[in-house]
Amino acid sequence: MKKRLYTLALLLCALTSTAQQHGSYVNPVLAGFYPDPSICRVGGDYYLVTSSFAYFPGLPLFHSRDLVNWRQIGHAMDRPSQLPLNGAGVSRGLFAPTIRHHNGRFYIVCTLIDKGGNFVITAERPEGPWSDPVWLKNVDGIDPSLFFDEDNGSAYILYNSEAPGRQPRWDGHRTIRMRSFDPARLQAGGEELLLVNGGVDTTKKPVWIEAPHIYKVGEWYYLLCAEGGTAYNHSEVVFRSRSARGPYAPFAGNPILTQRHLDPARPHPITTAGHADLVQTPEGSWYAVFLGCRPYQGNHFNTGRETFLAPVRWENRWPLITKDTETVRYRYPLPLPLAATRPHTPFGGNFSFHDAFDGPKLQARYAFLRTPLRTWHRLENGRLSLQARAETVGGTGNPSFVGHRQQHLQCTASTIVDFKAAGAHEKAGLIIFQNEEHYYFLCRSVEQGRPVAQLYRSAPGDSMELLRTQQLRAPHRPTGLRIEARGSAYIFSITDGGRRTVLGSLDASFLSTETAGGFVGSLFGLYATAQG
Repeated sequence: MKKRLYTLALLLCALTSTAQQHGSYVNPVLAGFYPDPSICRVGGDYYLVTSSFAYFPGLPLFHSRDLVNWRQIGHAMDRPSQLPLNGAGVSRGLFAPTIRHHNGRFYIVCTLIDKGGNFVITAERPEGPWSDPVWLKNVDGIDPSLFFDEDNGSAYILYNSEAPGRQPRWDGHRTIRMRSFDPARLQAGGEELLLVNGGVDTTKKPVWIEAPHIYKVGEWYYLLCAEGGTAYNHSEVVFRSRSARGPYAPFAGNPILTQRHLDPARPHPITTAGHADLVQTPEGSWYAVFLGCRPYQGNHFNTGRETFLAPVRWENRWPLITKDTETVRYRYPLPLPLAATRPHTPFGGNFSFHDAFDGPKLQARYAFLRTPLRTWHRLENGRLSLQARAETVGGTGNPSFVGHRQQHLQCTASTIVDFKAAGAHEKAGLIIFQNEEHYYFLCRSVEQGRPVAQLYRSAPGDSMELLRTQQLRAPHRPTGLRIEARGSAYIFSITDGGRRTVLGSLDASFLSTETAGGFVGSLFGLYATAQG
């Protein structure tokens, strides 16, 4: 059977007005679905990694010299042999990595949910290549983290795990546990230590103590954890001990970061703050990276859980990010002088992104749904060609989908598609995708032999509901496709024969995490399918 290829070009443009101003930076520093950030510093260089769930390549990696301007340097898991994702729902896959550097070597520990559990990978350079995963068979749970005690040469791995005896006293009762870690053998061993049982105050039945990190500051070991679950009640709490092995006592002023107690009707709220990691600058200042959300209406947000940066202050030898009624701010003073060389296309603030597909390979910003086991796309002569295949975004395989995160509440994604469908089952175009049952698809196809543009909404059971059909005036010419995000609505339009036609304005909350569930944000995507 002859392969059918489709040509697309992509332009993403933000319409917000959050450009950096002199002396300050804009949050989020990584806009869009970049959750669970972890950071480390090597000299004057900062490296950051985030979760990627069932998207491939996995674990996006970033570099900065000033903590504000981040450049993506690749992915830690970019080989199909490293990352079996097919069959996984989009919110499964890779959860909550931690990146650390020790004795000239980079380490990432992470959890591959449903497919193998906790693992460690290593690299001599952060750009890679990164090793194949080494599975940690006796580390049971999620959110692993490494701590290297430079004072005595000890190393530990800590993680979220089951309640004692696997008998939780309440829903969400979890523990933080720790074992010794051998950096040479890349294995955990020794006695399993129970560092935290339940959370800060068990009389309140706290839920989901997780995302642990240990830092040595002066004579104290600080254990930082998320608590409350990664939604509206999210928070960050801290404990400390004179020994890395505990016992750990909670801070009386916990939480050190949360927004759950603030008025939800406040203007332009930042919510869900938590899952933090700390870093110290060479000058001695401390900063936290953490996830947060920007809802546009109620608790609806489509950009997912994003990476924020805020200063950390110390009071009575305890770290604080926000206190009492303090809000996470959209602007803070710059932490460091801005780097002389900055990325051509930033990840924070107001920016546009245009891709003419004139490079040798796809840019690192793009994501596939799950692991590609064969080649179905091609770049040549300023064109991206996709092969229409039976796999769909409503299934759990690897469809012909090339996604780019929605990074702004107000933005536009547009493409030009040159495509002749062989039948009504073949479609190619532009999609805004949240999960297998929550997406909108604007495409070219045929209906009763006539070339048309169509607008679909996902439906249960790997199916779609046709909302609008528009016969094409210039079927032999490329068609412009456009999706405009306007907070609570997406507007879908085509440009055909020089004329723009709006096909519909649809409810954006259908793609919000509040409605769709899961842990991911929305992606604009180029998508081709031959359904069946």
